[in-house]
Amino acid sequence: MFFHPLYLLFVAPALLLAAWAQLRVRSTFAAAMRMRAPMSGVDAARHILDQAGCGHVQIEETGGMLTDHYDPRHKVLRLSSAVFHTPSLAAVGIAAHEAGHAIQDARSYAPLGLRNMAVPAAQFGPMLAILMFVLGGLFHSAGLIWAGIAAFSGVLVFQLFNLPVEFDASRRAREWLARTGIVRTQEEAGAVSAVLDAAAWTYVAATLQALLTLLYYVFLYWHVLAGHRDRR
Repeated sequence: MFFHPLYLLFVAPALLLAAWAQLRVRSTFAAAMRMRAPMSGVDAARHILDQAGCGHVQIEETGGMLTDHYDPRHKVLRLSSAVFHTPSLAAVGIAAHEAGHAIQDARSYAPLGLRNMAVPAAQFGPMLAILMFVLGGLFHSAGLIWAGIAAFSGVLVFQLFNLPVEFDASRRAREWLARTGIVRTQEEAGAVSAVLDAAAWTYVAATLQALLTLLYYVFLYWHVLAGHRDRR
C-alpha cells in the first residue's frame, strides 16, 4: 500500500543527487584532511566561539564519521573524533561550520528557530501520515488521506527551513576562518569551500527527496481515490 515501483521513478533524481553528493563529500573531505591547518578542529572551534562571544558553548568529542553537530538545547558542539583531533583544513572547515550554528543560536537567527520548531513535524509527521493512509484506505476517506499528506509535508517544511540554516552556517564558517587567520591563502579557502559546498548538496538532495516523496503520495492516492469514486 505504501510502496510502489513508481516511487523509485518519482524519487530517482533525488537518490542520484544524494549518491553523487555523498561521493563528493567523501572525496573532498579525504583530500582536505591531507592538507594541514595551523590547529585542530576542536581548537579552531574553540577559538571561533570565543572570538564570537560564545564562550558558554561547550565542545565535546563524539563517535562516528562525519557525525559533527551542534546541540541547541544543551549548548554543546559535538565533533567527530577525526575532526576533533586532526589539524587539517577539512577538520577546521567542519568545526567552523558547526560553530556557525552555535553563533546562529546566540544571535537568534530566525531560520534556525523556525527549523527547530519544525523538528517534531519532521520526526512524527511520517508516522502520523502512515496511520492516516491506513485509515483512509480502510474507510475510503479522502479527508484522512489528505490529512496524511499534510502530516508528511512536515518533513518538507523542515528541509526548506534547514537549507538557509546550513548555507548561512557555511558562510559564517568561511568568514570566521578568514577573520581569525586560521585559513590564510586562496588555496586553503578553496579546499574548505569544496568540503562545505559538497555537504550543502546533501541538504539539497534531502529537500528534493522530501518534495518528490510528497508528490508521489499525492499522485498515488489521487488515483486510488479517483478509482474508488468511479466504482461507486
